[in-house]
Amino acid sequence: AIQNAPNPGGGEQKPLARLSPLKPPLRKPPPCRGHSGCRGSCGAGEAGRSPGPFSAQIENTPILCPFHLQPVPEPETVLKNQEMEFGRNRERLQFFKWSSKVFENVSIIPPETGTAHQVNLEYLSRVVFDVKDFLHPDSVVGTDSHTTMVNGLGILGWGVGGIETEAVMLGMPLTLPLPEVVGCELTGTVSPFATSIDIVLSITKHLRQADVAGKFVEFFGSGVSQLSVADRTTIANMCPEYGAILSFFPVDNVTLKHLKHAGFDKTKLEVTEAYLKAVKLFRNDESSSREPEYSQVVQVSLSSIIPYVSGPKRSQDRVAVNNMKSDFQACLNEKSGVKGFQIATEKQNDIVPVQYEGNEYKLSHGCVVIAAVISCTNNCNPSVMLAAGLLAKKAVEAGLVVKPYIRTSLSPGSGMVTHYLSSSGVLPYLSKLGFEVVGYGCSTCVGNTAPLPEAIRNAIKQGDLIACGVLSGTKNFEGRLCDCVRANYLASPPLVVAYAIAGTVHIDFDTEPLGTGFNGKSIYLRDIWPTRQELHTVEEERVISSMFKELKEKMEKGNKRWNLLEAPESTLFPWDLKSTYIRCPSFFDKLAKDAAPPRAVENAHVLLFLGDSVTTDHISPAGSIARSSAAAKYLTSKGLTPREFNSYGARRGNDAVMTRGTFANIKLLNKFIGKPAPKTIHFPSGQTLDVFEAAELYQKEGIPVIILAGKKYGLGSSRDWAAKGPFLLGVKAVLAESYEKVHRSQLIGIGIAPLQFRPGENPSTLGLTGREQFSILFPPDLLPRMTLDIKTSTGKVFSVIALFENNMEITLYKNGGSLNFVARRFL
Repeated sequence: AIQNAPNPGGGEQKPLARLSPLKPPLRKPPPCRGHSGCRGSCGAGEAGRSPGPFSAQIENTPILCPFHLQPVPEPETVLKNQEMEFGRNRERLQFFKWSSKVFENVSIIPPETGTAHQVNLEYLSRVVFDVKDFLHPDSVVGTDSHTTMVNGLGILGWGVGGIETEAVMLGMPLTLPLPEVVGCELTGTVSPFATSIDIVLSITKHLRQADVAGKFVEFFGSGVSQLSVADRTTIANMCPEYGAILSFFPVDNVTLKHLKHAGFDKTKLEVTEAYLKAVKLFRNDESSSREPEYSQVVQVSLSSIIPYVSGPKRSQDRVAVNNMKSDFQACLNEKSGVKGFQIATEKQNDIVPVQYEGNEYKLSHGCVVIAAVISCTNNCNPSVMLAAGLLAKKAVEAGLVVKPYIRTSLSPGSGMVTHYLSSSGVLPYLSKLGFEVVGYGCSTCVGNTAPLPEAIRNAIKQGDLIACGVLSGTKNFEGRLCDCVRANYLASPPLVVAYAIAGTVHIDFDTEPLGTGFNGKSIYLRDIWPTRQELHTVEEERVISSMFKELKEKMEKGNKRWNLLEAPESTLFPWDLKSTYIRCPSFFDKLAKDAAPPRAVENAHVLLFLGDSVTTDHISPAGSIARSSAAAKYLTSKGLTPREFNSYGARRGNDAVMTRGTFANIKLLNKFIGKPAPKTIHFPSGQTLDVFEAAELYQKEGIPVIILAGKKYGLGSSRDWAAKGPFLLGVKAVLAESYEKVHRSQLIGIGIAPLQFRPGENPSTLGLTGREQFSILFPPDLLPRMTLDIKTSTGKVFSVIALFENNMEITLYKNGGSLNFVARRFL
């Protein structure tokens, strides 16, 4: 719904009077006098001007005109996107509403309320449950990797695959081997310039080095008390990035203080504290208290943390902000790979002039063309979002602007974020710099952004420039934002705003100004960076207590569009054969009552020969549908125009679209092809085809297929279609050097065998080209981590490990996956 919304950057600006964010002027506001940022809808514009097309205002969200501090209607972009969401996704929303009627104990959080993990944190969390005088700890499993956010509140929770969740909701237990628990000791004092994002990235680096994959992490030490609950939830949110199942902050006095602001009554707080202390789940800093015994301890000094960004291609590649200029220069010099771009020395200083909106601008390597303050990581933490707002306020007051061709956007995770940005008075300043609210879901970081201006795209391609995107999300894989934006950096929200103002990442903030303000004065980042005291004052006075009160009212009242939405009343869902959004899935076709023994995979061809770090984005994209893709051809055959394609994420209810979208990422590097492209070779005919077309031919010929891959196959967001899609393409097994834990479970859950090369072995050491045919025999008495033999058509035989961790996973695999296992219980 967001991808076609215009997100203009800030334009030229005239001096503004210094405006207090907390005290609107009492005198009558002056007329607009043609200011481009005000549409006249605030009522203080020129005489006779139309009040604007929108009159409905967000409840309890007093957005202010940046010129008059007078209330104005909800941003135009938000209203348009909300209308588009209900229009495009009506069938999906009707399906959700139908499910809440026919299934017991199912509640739906409607659109316009906020992302699920955010509402879970702000509204659903109980910390301790009291059921008929029986107390027990709160816990959560969710289908989103951001589910781990709740661990910052002392609630054990983590993300699982959609396949696992579907089975759990229908009565299956969620099983996992008892994990090791790693203690992360925090010591020292936080620097005033270090945000939660800096702390997150620093801890991520330490925990990656400590190898915490598949483990629980628990934080302890004197430094924990210096972190607010908002800080903790931001840190806990990022734990999938360093491989841990979850990162847990035990409840302490800081948590109780937060719960008081969140609306917990005195009795509830007293019961919570007494219970947690009685069962030894309460943390305190008393020297006499005994720390738990951990499997291992990792120490992190908060005093050593300085501001960082991550990029330009991977979230684990951290760059100190004060080293950004030299690091980007090094990336230009390095060979193409995980970090380098290999730009010839004589071309590194190329400048490409471009005309845009009547003015000439000069683009060069490092120019920022996308800047997005995004919801997923930061919306739970008012301090970092407010820091962006206060920095924008100081920048506007100093006379700084953002170049108009930069695609700027602000995508809060919930209406509460908009509320506290508005009530603290900083939202108009963000808007003035081009950071207007565009919606409340996944946007820029999954490719849902307005296209760059044609002139800018052409200039980038003409000069073969390394253009940059800067965003405050959690993912920055190459090509994820836009195919012509090759360098993407993750940064804290205030740094996103700072780099947008600078217009380049090729800058040293210590010695070079962001730009020129009023009277030709050079403005440096240190001149407009908000202090911790400023942030805490605004946060305590304007944010915490009101956030939760407003969300509770909004949840209880619902919204008009959702309340009026009609949905089927029948017990069985009435499938519409003409629908391109909701289709009866084919997972249960030819489902027998009893499971058959595992069948051998005989003479399988390799569908794809992949390298290391293949992400779920490579396997199953969530962004826009390319016009030349197999999915686009299918939708066109159904009478849809490209503007009606929507995104893969929006069409998850249609397996015909999602199967065609599997391995459709333009950055997929198949060794058979030798360059990034969603293509492969159909070996019986020798044709180079789209992956879907090749798989379709193999299925018609009755030939099974497998996938060869390197290390960390399935990295990234847990995405069930990254397993469902390959299954529907006919993939019987994946043979990789290692797997991301959740994705391995999802492969088993759909009926694909995860096989792993033995330590020290890979396709190269075994002399495999991928052009052979492979035969795999699964014995009836299959055991966890059993060694299996694979025979190739060239006569080579080698051994692999069947990567099943327990007998339950073997049972699921023998049933053809968890969906079939659950379905058989109802036959």
